[in-house]
Amino acid sequence: MIAPSILSADFARLADEIAVVEGTADWLHVDVMDAHFVPNLTIGLPVVRAVRAATALPLDCHLMIDDPDRWAIDYAEAGAANVTVHGEAADDPVMLAKNLRAAGARAGLAIKPGTPLEPWTEVLKHYDTLLVMSVEPGFGGQAFIPEVLDKVRTARRMVDTGHLDLVVEIDGGINADTIEQAAEAGVDCFVAGSAVYSAVDPARAVANLRNQVERRRG
Repeated sequence: MIAPSILSADFARLADEIAVVEGTADWLHVDVMDAHFVPNLTIGLPVVRAVRAATALPLDCHLMIDDPDRWAIDYAEAGAANVTVHGEAADDPVMLAKNLRAAGARAGLAIKPGTPLEPWTEVLKHYDTLLVMSVEPGFGGQAFIPEVLDKVRTARRMVDTGHLDLVVEIDGGINADTIEQAAEAGVDCFVAGSAVYSAVDPARAVANLRNQVERRRG
């Protein structure tokens, strides 16, 4: 799956930018930042509601915020298909996953590049998505950190052997130069921002990324 990140889109033309990828993208990735958990400030619930009304694409909301136990359910109720919270910020990640599912969304757990996977494996049994950050969260356009692929490989093995049942997602620095290594490591869903919205033809960029994954996997 390819999930274009609207963090790299033109916010003055957001509905048009979303419409361009509707025929090729699988999910639409929405980065919510609060200037507390991460230094940057982006969009919040009112924009998510507006985006939900503007597209049929499933919304993949990545909450880089403090106190997700309090705020995440609102995004599920606003119509997000997948709501991802950071393990580093959640007080009770198991209960939060249950509440997100009860509100009608998939539950996603994100971990930063420096956060090891192993302490989260039991918690992940309650989640539908694991988002491995391949850059430090907070800003788009950063360089890919290849060392995080060890976590992807571990998660892939756990999914393939039945220890986990979730989508393995990666976010940060995904482009034509990095997507094949991520695919080989076992990623299911690729978040791409600059690689899509800096292209002359964003829809073609999504298709090209998908083709690279398919070629790598034979």
